[in-house]
Amino acid sequence: MADRTDSGPTEASLRRALRRAADGRAVDTDEAVALLSARGGLLDELLAVAGAIRDAGLREAGRPGVVTFSKKVFIPLTRLCRDRCHYCTFATVPHRLPAAYLDRDEVLAIAREGASQGCKEALFTLGDRPEERWPAARQWLDERGFDSTLDYVRACAVAVLEETGLLPHLNPGVLSWAELQRLKPVAPSMGMMLETTATRLWSEPGGPHFGSPDKEPAVRLRVLDDAGRVGVPFTTGILIGIGETPAERVDALFAIRRSDREYGHIQEVIVQNFRAKPDTAMRGMPDAELHDLAATVAVARVLLGPSARIQAPPNLIAGEFELLLRAGIDDWGGVSPVTPDHVNPERPWPQIDELAKHSADAGFTLRERLTIYPEYVRRGDPWLDPRLDPHVRALAEPATGLAVESAVPVGRPWQEPEDAFVPGGRVDLHATIDTTGRTGDRRGDFDSVYGDWAQLAEQVSAGAAALAQDGAPVPAAGAAEGSATDGRAATPVGTGAGARTPADLLAGLRLAADDPAALLEPRHTDAAMALFAADGAALDELCRLADDARRSAVGDDITYVVNRNINFSNVCYVGCRFCAFAQRERDADAFRLSVEQVADRAEEAWRAGATEVCMQGGIDPKLPVTVYADIVRAVKARVPGMHVHAYSPMEIVTAAAKAGVSVREWLTELRDAGLDTIPGTAAEILDDDVRWVLTKGKLPAATWVEVVSTAHELGIRSSSTMMYGHVDHPGQWLGHFRVLAGVQDRTGGFTEFVALPFVHTNAPIYLAGIARPGPTWRENRVVHAMARLLLHGRIDNIQCSWVKLGDEGTVEMLRGGCNDLGGTLMEETISRMAGSDNGSARTVAQLEAIASAAGRPARRRTTAYGHAG
Repeated sequence: MADRTDSGPTEASLRRALRRAADGRAVDTDEAVALLSARGGLLDELLAVAGAIRDAGLREAGRPGVVTFSKKVFIPLTRLCRDRCHYCTFATVPHRLPAAYLDRDEVLAIAREGASQGCKEALFTLGDRPEERWPAARQWLDERGFDSTLDYVRACAVAVLEETGLLPHLNPGVLSWAELQRLKPVAPSMGMMLETTATRLWSEPGGPHFGSPDKEPAVRLRVLDDAGRVGVPFTTGILIGIGETPAERVDALFAIRRSDREYGHIQEVIVQNFRAKPDTAMRGMPDAELHDLAATVAVARVLLGPSARIQAPPNLIAGEFELLLRAGIDDWGGVSPVTPDHVNPERPWPQIDELAKHSADAGFTLRERLTIYPEYVRRGDPWLDPRLDPHVRALAEPATGLAVESAVPVGRPWQEPEDAFVPGGRVDLHATIDTTGRTGDRRGDFDSVYGDWAQLAEQVSAGAAALAQDGAPVPAAGAAEGSATDGRAATPVGTGAGARTPADLLAGLRLAADDPAALLEPRHTDAAMALFAADGAALDELCRLADDARRSAVGDDITYVVNRNINFSNVCYVGCRFCAFAQRERDADAFRLSVEQVADRAEEAWRAGATEVCMQGGIDPKLPVTVYADIVRAVKARVPGMHVHAYSPMEIVTAAAKAGVSVREWLTELRDAGLDTIPGTAAEILDDDVRWVLTKGKLPAATWVEVVSTAHELGIRSSSTMMYGHVDHPGQWLGHFRVLAGVQDRTGGFTEFVALPFVHTNAPIYLAGIARPGPTWRENRVVHAMARLLLHGRIDNIQCSWVKLGDEGTVEMLRGGCNDLGGTLMEETISRMAGSDNGSARTVAQLEAIASAAGRPARRRTTAYGHAG
C-alpha cells in the first residue's frame, strides 16, 4: 500500500512510484493513484517517463516521431437516445429535431462532401437504441422497413462504402456479441467509451449516469470484451472529471488493459477531459483541470505501455498541445474540415495545418491514418472483413498501414472478392492424419491468436481460488437463456458446489432410482452435486441406476448411424483455446474444399452405405456467405437421399451476421436448400464464465440457446453436447444440463445428448499449462450416468464418443446409461488433430462388436433415431 494522508498520497509514495515507472517496473493501483497527484517538477518527471515509453513504442512500430490523426466527417445519424447522461448536449428530444434520423441521402451528402475534401473516415455517432424510448424513432424505422437502429446503421454504412469510399467507424453504443458480429462486415473499426468503472456514478441518484441503462460499467466492460471476442479493432477510453475518484480512474485504465491483453483489439485509448456545457444537469461542475488531464494521460501511458495508441481530443485541451504530447499521446483523433464536433459543438476542431505546426513545434511529424489503425491494416485476417479489404487497401500505404494522404476515396462494391476463397492446401488431411499425422503440435500464431496466456492463467487462478474458498456457483434452471439478452453480465445463481454430506449422496441415489429428472430442480442441488462426486461403490450404484433408466427409456438396443464427417475448411481465427483443428490460412495443415469436392465425398459415402453426412468447418473469414447453402444443394443434387446434418450454431450465427439477416432467416434459407438437422456442437459448457476461458471468440451461451431454439422452431432438430474435463467443475455441468432441459421443455427438438471428454494432447489451452489433461475415468463414468438421469424423460438418447473414449471406454459407458455409439464417421479430423489415438473411422462390424462386448444387440438407425433399412 502506498503511504497516504487524509489529503492523498504523500510525496514519498509519489517519488517511489515515479522510480518504479522510470525503471520500467510494473505499477500497481496505489502507485498509479499516487502518480495522478504529480504536479510541478514531479509532473515534469512523470511526463518525461511517459514520453519515453511512447517514443519507444513508436520506434518499435517503425514510425519514430510520428503522431497521427484521422481526417473525417462526423455523421450524427440520430440525436435521440434512451439514456439520460447529465453532461450530454448531443442527445435531445424528438420535437427539437426535423426528423428522428438523418435519411440516407443526408448521410451520403455529408460523406460525399468529406470525400471531396480528402476525408477518409465517416464517423457514425448516435444515441443508444432510441426506439426503445421514443415512439417517434420507432415509427421512423417502421415506415422505412428497419427493425432497429442498428439495422439502419448497417444499411447506411454499406451505402457510404459503395457510394463514397469513406470508411465507416461506428459508435452506436452498447452492442451484444451478435450485434458486433453483424456490424463488423460493414466497418473497419468501431468504438465505445468505457468512461468509468465507478458503478456508483451510475447507480446513485444524482450521479452523471443515473437513469442511463447503457452506462452501467459492467455492461460496458462486457461490450469491450465482446468486441475483442469478435475481432473488432476497437476504440475506447475514459472520461475524467465527472465525479470519479483517482482510484476509480485508475481502475478504469486497468480494466481497459486487462481486456486488451486478453484479446489484443484495443486500437486506441482516448483520455477525455470533462468540459461543462450549458443546459445540462452538470453545467455548474468545474472543468477537468488540464494538468490533471496531462497526469492522467501519462499514467495511462505507463499502465498501457509502449504499444498502446493514446489520444487526447485536440479541441478540448485549450491549446495545450505541447503539454499533451509531453504526456505521452501519439494520436490527435479524428479532425474534420467539413463537419463540427456534434458532441462538443461549442469547441471547434483545430485546422489540420495548425495541428501539424503544433506537433512539429514539439518535435513530431503529423501523419494521417485511417479509422482502422495501421497495425490492424497490416495484420488483415481476422481483423478486417474481406468485403472491406478493397476499400481499406485503396487508401492505405502497404508498408506502413497509414493513409495515403493524396488518395481520393471512391465508392466500391461492398461484396466478397471473387478470388478470396481458393480451395486447396492439405485436402488429404482427413486420410493422412492417421498416417503421417499433423505437421506440428501447434499453429504458427500460437502466441497471439488466443490472447495473452499469462492474463488467462491469472484469471483461471483467481477463479480457482474463489472456488476453493466459496464453492462453485450453480446456475439456476434456465439461467443461460437470458444471460446475455439485455447486455448485462450474468450473475451466477444457486447453491455452492462445496463438500456434500453422506445424507446428500443417499438422497441423490434415492432420487436417481425414483424420480431422476427431479435432480435438476434447484431444491435438489445438494443431492445432484453429491452424485457428481460419487466414487467407489456409490459410483457403481449410480451407473447401475443410470442403466436401469436407459433400459426403461429406450430398451436394450445399442444404436449407430452409418455416416461420414466432412470438414470443408479448417481455416479459423476465432481463437478457441481448446481446439487443435483450426489453422491459419498459410499453415502447413490448412485446407479448403470446393463445393464439388464436398459433394464428391458425400457421393463416396453414399456408395459406402452412409445415410448421413455431418458437415462442419472453421469460421473461415474468406468463406463466401453463399457457400453454406451451396454445399447443401450440391449434396442433395448429387445424392438426393442423403441426410444433411450440418453447421454448428457458431457457423450459423456468424454466417447470418455476414449475410446481414436474422438467424431465423438464415436457417430458413438453409432448410429450403435441403438442410435436415444441425449438430449441437459449439456448446462446450453453457456457462460464460468458463466459455470465455475456453475460447476467445465463440458465441455466448445465450446465443447458442437462441440458435438451437430457433432451429427447433423451424422444424430443424439438433443434437446436444457438452465438452468437459478442462477448466470446468461439476457445478457448471449441472448448470449446463439445466439449460439443455429448459430448451427441450420449450421445443422438444433435441434428438440426443453427446458427452465429449476433452482431448488435451495438442489442445492449446493444455499446451499453455492452463487446462488439466482431460477428465478422469471416474468423471467420464459420472458424466455419462448423470446425463442419462438428469435428462430422463426429456432426451432419450445418450451417446458416447468412441473417438474420444476408445472401444473399451465406450463399452463401459454403454453399461452405465448410454444407448448410442454415434456413427462410423469414415473420417474424423477434429479429435485426431487434438491428439486422440482412437482412429478416425469404424466399420459397421467394429461398431457391432463394441455393442456385443457390452452384452447388448446393435441396431442401425437414422439420424433422427428411426429404424434404418
